[in-house]
Amino acid sequence: MKRRDFLKAIGAAALLPACGMASRLFSAERRRPNFVFFLVDDLGRQDLGCYGSTFYETPNIDRLAAQGMRFTNAYAACPVCSPTRASIMTGKYPARIRLTNYIAGARPGKLLSAEYFHYMKLEEVTLAEALKEAGYKTYFVGKWHLGNEPYYPEKQGFDVNIAGDSAGSPPTYFYPYQRGKRSIPGLEQGKPGEYLTDRLADESLKLIERSKGEPFLLYLSFYAVHIPLEAKKELAEKYKTKAQRLGLDDDPHFLTNEDWPKTAAGDQKWRATLKTRILQDHAVYSAMMESLDDSVGRVMKKLEELGIADNTIVIFMSDNGGLATAEGQPTCNLPLRAGKGWLYEGGIREPMLIKWPGVVQPGTTCDEPVTSTDFYPTMLEMAGLPLKLDQHVDGESMVPLLKGTGRQQRKAIYWHYPHYSNQGGKPGGAVRVGDFKLIESYEDNRIELYNLRDDLGEQHDLAAQMPDRAAELRLMLHEWRKEVGAVMPEPNPNWKG
Repeated sequence: MKRRDFLKAIGAAALLPACGMASRLFSAERRRPNFVFFLVDDLGRQDLGCYGSTFYETPNIDRLAAQGMRFTNAYAACPVCSPTRASIMTGKYPARIRLTNYIAGARPGKLLSAEYFHYMKLEEVTLAEALKEAGYKTYFVGKWHLGNEPYYPEKQGFDVNIAGDSAGSPPTYFYPYQRGKRSIPGLEQGKPGEYLTDRLADESLKLIERSKGEPFLLYLSFYAVHIPLEAKKELAEKYKTKAQRLGLDDDPHFLTNEDWPKTAAGDQKWRATLKTRILQDHAVYSAMMESLDDSVGRVMKKLEELGIADNTIVIFMSDNGGLATAEGQPTCNLPLRAGKGWLYEGGIREPMLIKWPGVVQPGTTCDEPVTSTDFYPTMLEMAGLPLKLDQHVDGESMVPLLKGTGRQQRKAIYWHYPHYSNQGGKPGGAVRVGDFKLIESYEDNRIELYNLRDDLGEQHDLAAQMPDRAAELRLMLHEWRKEVGAVMPEPNPNWKG
């Protein structure tokens, strides 16, 4: 038991009559809403029909968008997975909690990557713990990737943990979900040929059914569409045929870039694998997308069948940009530049949907920049719970945006990624203020400035044309790094260029 849990238990025992009365008063006014949070792994912003994809088929997710609000400027707190996941759970920027890279990180280059925690500290009061304190049943299903066993979901506020451990990807998407000694906990029993995305949906449906009228948080964190690229054979064949029928096989698929950053001296073999996909037609990835969409649809259907859809808030988000520049390059993020592992928009701008029955007008769009730290205060306010201002210090409630009654008050959104990514990205930081975004390279202090309103693809660097604006944003970024205690990378003494 965390020390704070012990102290809270003592306090709760002393206040049982008052707490019980408060609970009854709340119930008399309205039931607390349930939450279903879909977090998808490596899903690009352009991978959904509701965001412009014309090849992948996502009717259930598109229907969710039509039932709620679609965000056009939603950001992950980091271009790789673990830090973004921690930002959702804590309401804090990855730099503040010193969890700035995926666990366990990539190779060094000209710089040695900044040191960081390989777990989410138990001292953090997670979103799950905050909801559990208020009487919610808390269910985690899928990918965790926030530390080894002492830091698993059940130690961070979840009543149930199915399939969540330290792994960043599944050993395989097919039962028995095992490769060598690696397997997925909680899924030991299954059927030959069973597909992981389907199985996670199966487990989620069981948890929804057992909630028995109590408010619940179902945090369904899909392993899809992360590598390994594995799909049901019949679905992959469907999309292979579709691409051929559309004549896409004859179209150019990739752009190469001679300026990719090196990560080790003479590492030309690795650099040769870096190229950017410019076409969505990967058959296996498309099939994985269909399985993902089908699982989302099954969960949504179960809410309807149980008569709880009108009292369930549904959130849909990705942890970082689509995999477009390495590791198979299965998807295309255009018009966004680059993808997972990069501080360009393709690595951090995400698809985000929120359905809040009776509050959010169906089919609406929000253009306000928001980020993954905002979920924590937003969900507390949605549930009618007091905010934890000392915890979610980097989050700002999106409720005014969802209700259409106001805007957020923050001036800027920040990123700090002091690492080399497996996808070609290099150490740097970024800040967005209004329409302008500045990126700073930690290798050579070079800066880039873009007007995202006019240049979504970040093709026209304005740093030389607008030196005053660039200097202003750079100063903001530097001051923010000091404020959060961001750890910087150090020169690599073994670097040979």
